[in-house]
Amino acid sequence: MSELALFGGTPAIQNAPASLFKWPIMTEEDEAAALEVIRGNKFSGTDITIKFQEEFAAWQGRKYALAFTNGTASLTAAMFAIGLGMGDEIICPTKTYWGTVSQAINFGASAVFCNINDMLSIDPSDIERCITPRTKAIMVVHYFGYPCDMVPIMEIAKKHNLKVIEDVSHAQGGMYKGRKVGTFGDIAAMSLMSGKSFAAGELGILVTDDRKYYERALAFGHYERNNADNIKECDDLKQYYSIALGGMKGRANQLCSALARVQLKYYDERCAEIRKAMNYFWDQLEGLPGIQPIRVDESTGSNMAGWYSAQGAYHPEQLEGLSVKRFCEAVRAEGFGCWDGGNFCLHTHKFFKDFDLFNIGKPSRIAFNDRDVRLDDEKCRPSEFKYCFSVPWFKHYDKEWIDRYADMFKKVIRNYKELLEGDRDKVQGGRWYGTENE
Repeated sequence: MSELALFGGTPAIQNAPASLFKWPIMTEEDEAAALEVIRGNKFSGTDITIKFQEEFAAWQGRKYALAFTNGTASLTAAMFAIGLGMGDEIICPTKTYWGTVSQAINFGASAVFCNINDMLSIDPSDIERCITPRTKAIMVVHYFGYPCDMVPIMEIAKKHNLKVIEDVSHAQGGMYKGRKVGTFGDIAAMSLMSGKSFAAGELGILVTDDRKYYERALAFGHYERNNADNIKECDDLKQYYSIALGGMKGRANQLCSALARVQLKYYDERCAEIRKAMNYFWDQLEGLPGIQPIRVDESTGSNMAGWYSAQGAYHPEQLEGLSVKRFCEAVRAEGFGCWDGGNFCLHTHKFFKDFDLFNIGKPSRIAFNDRDVRLDDEKCRPSEFKYCFSVPWFKHYDKEWIDRYADMFKKVIRNYKELLEGDRDKVQGGRWYGTENE
């Protein structure tokens, strides 16, 4: 099995058990909870959702939780909650899913992009470069489950009187120095859709300790709860009872809330097994050139939650410039669907360059700002050359099969020189030699 499968050798991985990767884990308990909703026609109610919100808030360690249709809706509500508005700027790492910050244009605000570090996390040392008198908030993303360095981020926010929103869509239940992510910022929001480590169909949730933020988020998307029973402290909202202030319904489908209640009961236990498996996998690859785990030292009280969309960092300079594309091509031939890049850098997309939502002849990202924030996008070029690649996201600790997958990566690294010939994307001097992938 020493010859690379890409060149005719035997693939390293064949007939792997599906149970290694099957997710979420659904049992008869989940099915019974779903059937209760179906048989009772409770899809559009709120009773089950309210129970889930209470349970999730207690688990998260926040006073309030509010469920939405999806993670993007919950992040949008968080922006409304903190008062993001026309002409404001919100700082966001450039490498993240578009739903983290694209909706800022709905409020007439401008996304300002910040660089990432080698762990694909927002780089605290680059944040202050992005701050102007118009900056309202920092959007922190615990990308691919890696907890951001929240101590310096919160110090910067306090120094400049900025709000902090945490996007925890990749890191539900993750820890940073003994404290759960999603409890540092003024407000946090996350996706609980079917592909996440916390998977409940299609769902989002927002958490905060601030009653006024909770009420504003509720009024934004929960029209049937925007009333005197729930709006206690936001006097300015009382005249708008009975209408969702965001102009659309954002309440959760209770089928998803029912599933989420069951998933929450077992989530920490299941994540612990994922972490055991993933840490063992990376332990087997320790010291190999070219690849580096994206993980934390758990002895510090931090962890990677459920290791959503597990990734490794890639360093082409350690493999004579072998591109991450070519590397992934070789791994795919060995039997694992490895892909490079993660999400594209947002500053490279035309949506953030010239999309005109309001049909006013001006890009919406800068429509209500007195400066062109796009001119700073060039300063995020370093983030385009932070390479990563997907690794197996093990859901169970199966030492024999984890060893096989680790051996597969060792095989590709051991034979990397054979991959250099024909590598159209070979990296030279830290930049793409051939075609760019973004």
